[in-house]
Amino acid sequence: MLSTGSSALLAFQRALSTVGNNVANAATPGYSRQRVELTSRPGQGVGTQHIGGGVDVTRLQRLADGLVFARQVDSSGELGRLQQMSSLSARIDGLVSDPATGLSAPWSAFFAATEGVVADPTSAVTRGQVLSSGEQLASRWRSMDGQLANMEDEVDERITARVGEANRLASEIAGLNKNITAAGSNATPDLLDQRALRIDKLASLVGAETIEQDDGAMNVFTAGGQALVLGNRAMALSTVNDPYRPDRVQLAVESGAGPVRLPATSVSGEVGGLLEFRGRVLDPARAEIGRIAVAFAATFNATQNAGVDYNGQPGADFFSLPAPRIDRHADNTGSATLSASFGDPGALKGHDLVLRFDGGSWSATRADSGEPVALSGTGSAADPLLIDGVEVVVGGAPANGDRFSLRPTAGAAGGLQVALQDPLGIAAARPLQASADTANLGGASTGAARVTDPDAFASFTGATIEFIDAGQYTINGGSPVAYTPGSPIAGAGWSLALQGTPAAGDSFNLQRTPPRSSDNGNMRELAALDERGVLSGGTVGLTAGLANLTGRIGSEARHADLTLDAQGAIHQQVIAERESVSGVNLDEEAANLLRYQQAYQAAAQIISTADTMFQTLLGAVRR
Repeated sequence: MLSTGSSALLAFQRALSTVGNNVANAATPGYSRQRVELTSRPGQGVGTQHIGGGVDVTRLQRLADGLVFARQVDSSGELGRLQQMSSLSARIDGLVSDPATGLSAPWSAFFAATEGVVADPTSAVTRGQVLSSGEQLASRWRSMDGQLANMEDEVDERITARVGEANRLASEIAGLNKNITAAGSNATPDLLDQRALRIDKLASLVGAETIEQDDGAMNVFTAGGQALVLGNRAMALSTVNDPYRPDRVQLAVESGAGPVRLPATSVSGEVGGLLEFRGRVLDPARAEIGRIAVAFAATFNATQNAGVDYNGQPGADFFSLPAPRIDRHADNTGSATLSASFGDPGALKGHDLVLRFDGGSWSATRADSGEPVALSGTGSAADPLLIDGVEVVVGGAPANGDRFSLRPTAGAAGGLQVALQDPLGIAAARPLQASADTANLGGASTGAARVTDPDAFASFTGATIEFIDAGQYTINGGSPVAYTPGSPIAGAGWSLALQGTPAAGDSFNLQRTPPRSSDNGNMRELAALDERGVLSGGTVGLTAGLANLTGRIGSEARHADLTLDAQGAIHQQVIAERESVSGVNLDEEAANLLRYQQAYQAAAQIISTADTMFQTLLGAVRR
C-alpha cells in the first residue's frame, strides 16, 4: 500500500505541475498543451493472487499535429506575402487616385488654361496661365515619380531587414535542432515549441517547407526549394546589387564560391511579397506614368513646334525630358556605349528591356518575362536600333555576350520640366495664312499648316501653289510635283493640307503669319491634345491613358486586398484547428486540476492508512 500510494502521489504531483504549466502558458505564443501519460506498474503477489503495483509516469506528451503545423507554415508564408502586396499596392493606388497627389487636378487645369489662350490668343495673362499650370503639372508628375522612387528605396530597405531577421531565425532553428537531436527521445516539449515558433516566423518572412529527419531534426526549405536549415547547419541569405543597377538589391544565398543570386519566385513570405510588388506593381506603374509623360510632352512639343509664337517665330519646345536610361551589365567585356532617344511616342510601350549582343547582331527581350521584342536597324547614327519607339545609337565595340538594360520610360516623369520661359513663346498661331484663288474651279480648300523645319522656314516669305491637273502641282512655278489626295503639300520648311479635290488651274496663295497675330489655329490643336489618340499607336488618348493607369493600379490593389482577406480567413481556420489540438482550454485545465488534486489527496490518504496499519502492527508485536 505504501508503494502504491507513493507512486500515485508522485504521478499526480507531476500531473498537477503539468496542468499548472499549461495554465501559466495559456497566452504564450507557440505553446503547445502538454499532458502526462500514466501507466500501471506490474502487480505483485503469490501464486495466482496479484495486487496492483501502483502507477508510473510514462512520458510528458506534447499535443501537436504535424499535418496541421505544415498547413500553418504554408499559410503563414502566403499571409506574409499578401500583406506586403496589399499594403504597398494600396499606397500606390492612393497616390495616383487621390486628387491631392494624383494628376487629374493639374491635368484639367492645364488644358483649361490652353482653352483660355484659344479664346484670347493675344492676352499675355492667359499665356502666362498656360506656363504656370504647365509648371504645376510637371511638378506633380515629378512629385509622383519621386514618391515611387522612394518606395523603391523602401522596398530595398525592407528586403535587407527581413533577410537579416530570416538569417537569425534560421541560425536559432539550427541550434535547436542540435539540442533536440542531442536529447533524443528525451527532448523536452518546450524545445519543440521554440523550434516550431521560429519556423512559423521564418515562414512568414521567406516562406518555408519542412521535412523532419529520423533523429528529430527539422530541415527547412523555401517555397522554391532553397535550403535554409539542414540539421544543425543554417544557410545564410543575403542581398547583392543588381548587375545593371547598383542602387537596387537582389536576393542571394551565400555559398563557398560567394553569393548566388536567387530568382524572385524562389521565396514567399514578406520578402517574396516585396519582390513581387516591386516587379509586378511598382516597376510597371512607374514605367507607365513615365510613358504617358513622355507621350504627352513629345506630342505637345511637336504641335508647339508646328506653329508660330506671338513674335511670328516657329514655336520652341514647351517641355524638356530626360533621355531613356541605358545601363551596362557589370560583367560586360566590350567597350560599347549606348545612347538612346525617343522616337515615335505612339510606339512606346514602357517595358524594361534587355539588349544583348551575340554573333555580331543585337537582340532585345523584355526584362520581366524574357519575351523577344522586335528590333530593327544597325545601331549607327544614320540607322539606329529601333525598339518600341526608342532609337539607340551604339558607339565603341561590343563583345559577344555583352548586355545592356534599357528603361525607356521608368523615371522619365521625374525629369519632366517646363523649358519655355516666355509666355509670348507659346505658338498659338498657324504658320501660314492660306487663301484659295476666287477663280478656282475645284472643291479643294486649305487645311492645317505646319512648320516642318524651323531653319528653312526662317527665310520663308510667301508662296503660290498652282495645280497643273488634279494629280500635279507647282510651287512658285517650279518643277511639277505629284499630288496624292490626303497627303500634305510640302515646301521649304512648311507643309499644308488640302481638303477636297483640286482642279486644273486652281491656285492657292500662302503668306507667313505675321507677328502679334490673333490666329488661334495651332492653339486649338494644343488644347485638344488630351483627347487625341497618341498612345498605343494612336488608338488611345492621353486622358484615357491616365484613366486606364488609375484603373489598373486600383484593380491590382483591390485584387491584393481581396486575396489577403481570403487568406486571412484561411489562416484563422488553420489557427483554430491548431488550437483545437494544441491550445490550452482553461475550463478543461480547471477540471483536470480538481481531478488531479482529488487523486493526489486520495494517494496521500493511502500512504496515511498504510502508515496507520504499520504502526498498529508494530504495536501488536510489542505486546
